[in-house]
Amino acid sequence: MRIIALGYLRHFWEENPGAEQHLKAWIDEAKKAAWTQPAEIKEQFRSASILKGRRVVFNIKGNNYRLIVAVAYRYQAVYVKFIGTHAVYDAIDAETVEMEQYHGNSPDSHR
Repeated sequence: MRIIALGYLRHFWEENPGAEQHLKAWIDEAKKAAWTQPAEIKEQFRSASILKGRRVVFNIKGNNYRLIVAVAYRYQAVYVKFIGTHAVYDAIDAETVEMEQYHGNSPDSHR
C-alpha cells in the first residue's frame, strides 16, 4: 500500500517521541500489505476497527494513540485522516475527521 500524508505521522512522532517506533512499525507493515478488503486488514491487525466510508482505526502503542486512515483498495493507497492520543480521538468524529481540520497535527500549526 502507498501511504499518503506520511508527513503528518512524522510531525506527530516529533511532537510525541513515544509514538515514533510504533508508527514506523505500522508504516512498514502497511507498505508491505496489498489489502483488497477490510477482512484482510482485520487479519493483520486484529484490534483495528472498520468504519464506514472505507475508514479504519488502528490502535498504536497499546491503544495510547489512534490512527485513522481511509483505504482506497482499488488504488492500493492509504490516506492518513487523523493521528492523535486516545483522549483526543474520543473528542473527534472518526467517520468525518480530516487532518487539515485537526490543527494539533498540522505540520504548520507549531510554526
